Amino acid sequence: MRAKGPDDTVQACSDIPLKPYYTAEDIPSAHAARANQAPGEAPYHRGFHPSGYRSKPWRIFQLSGFGKPEDENERIKFLLKNGETGFIMEHDRNTADHCYNVDHPEVLARREDVGLTGAVMQSVRDTAICLDGLPMDTSFGHAGGAVVQHAPFALAAYWTVAKQRGYDLERLAGTGQSDFNLTYLGCITKQQIPTDAGLRFNADIIEFCTERLPRWVPVSIAGYNGADTGLTPDQELGSLFANAVEYLDEIKKRGRIPLDVAARGCGGVSFRASIKIFEEACKMRAARLMWSDLLKERYGITDERVANLRIHCVTAGSKMAYQQPMNNLVRGALMAVSAVLGGVQSLGVSGYDEALSIPSEHAHQMSVRIQQILMEETGLTDVTDPLGGSYYVETLTAQLVEKAWTFFEEILSRGGYLACLDSGWLHAKAEENQHKEFMQTESGEANIVGVTMAHDDSSPFEIDGFIGSDDAFDVALERLAEVKRSRHEKGAADALKRLEQVCRSDDNIMPVMMDCLEAEATLGEVGDVYREVFGDWRTPIQS
Repeated sequence: MRAKGPDDTVQACSDIPLKPYYTAEDIPSAHAARANQAPGEAPYHRGFHPSGYRSKPWRIFQLSGFGKPEDENERIKFLLKNGETGFIMEHDRNTADHCYNVDHPEVLARREDVGLTGAVMQSVRDTAICLDGLPMDTSFGHAGGAVVQHAPFALAAYWTVAKQRGYDLERLAGTGQSDFNLTYLGCITKQQIPTDAGLRFNADIIEFCTERLPRWVPVSIAGYNGADTGLTPDQELGSLFANAVEYLDEIKKRGRIPLDVAARGCGGVSFRASIKIFEEACKMRAARLMWSDLLKERYGITDERVANLRIHCVTAGSKMAYQQPMNNLVRGALMAVSAVLGGVQSLGVSGYDEALSIPSEHAHQMSVRIQQILMEETGLTDVTDPLGGSYYVETLTAQLVEKAWTFFEEILSRGGYLACLDSGWLHAKAEENQHKEFMQTESGEANIVGVTMAHDDSSPFEIDGFIGSDDAFDVALERLAEVKRSRHEKGAADALKRLEQVCRSDDNIMPVMMDCLEAEATLGEVGDVYREVFGDWRTPIQS
């Protein structure tokens, strides 16, 4: 480490200048007056519950999936056996993100990639295979559907399987995601519905869950995907709550369900925990404070069951290096520490092989073990909000809140979160930060161990990336043909026709989507309806 002079500037990732040390005078007076609130009391920045992790350990919640549905099923069972306390399904990105079947020309052109980043699930039969033997009734499940246009299909498939197994949907617990950041800001797809249609889908899901699945989290805004695209912590906060305003304003305009119920529905969010430990912990504290203030000041909502933000967190996959990959075990553990110090309720740790591939079985096991060690051996769970009262932490929390609200207001002044996606303004902000971080690394201003320093020519701990199964495409093609051959064809055609009619109306899309899955309509057929009715999003191009 290069020693810094007394006059050298040190800044947080959010461009907040950092002092060499802090005193009580540095804490803004308005924040200092709130700093003594107990955990579990508004504005909740000190934690979600008075006893914290003593009585409510965080959920160990790892993303998993590759190859065929049975491959993903086997991996989920492995993780549950090793101590995971919920499960996340991952769908093949080649098919799911675009709502394509495997016989689509775009998928045929890259058939070797099918199944590399999730299991191929084109019909409810595939989802049933993936969920075979999994405790849907007692575990908290993530049904997949991270992408906005894919979410109605993925959720309906999960719920249809639950119904087929005799489970009461009103008692089913779990979460969706349906996140705009993932494919409108980060991994932009070739074809996806326009943002206004996506907002309609998410509002429909919120209303449907309110009426039919009260224990289900209908949508989960993923600040993670914005941060891993390049947004700084303050921008991650500001954009996430600007996104939440889009949902709440739309629900308020519709007037079909109580606004506080809708707020509860979109008050389970996802953040990234990156490598700057104190800034990331402060970000989680700031998030809970901001959500409480937003609901109270903009919507008049003060119910603690709604105003107490629920946070899932994943450690930053983009911070994992392919050089000397075993170093990533340390990075994952430290990023997890930042999340725990910030008081998150649910956590996933990126695999040490993240830069090379999806997690191997061993990498996945180590991600669970990291969390178990933090939970059982370190004392991190003994005291709620152990950083509370720190001059530095309270000051940085307040500064993050201030900067995040500034970014939030700028987004709203530009027409709102979706307008900033449509215009490319958020993309430009992310790209600017990416370039800045790259130049800091290239210049030596920021070091990465094993990458820009502490090199070795041949690491004794070198690993190979996880490959997974090599028959995902062939099996998926055969199963697609079998579904179309053996289903009740008129029933599927009628359901798809009703789906098109509903898409052209103001009716909620989810009841007819359930009909489509029960009739064994396929993912690509649903996507074809979307493309016919809504067309494609016009991707903003920055020059």
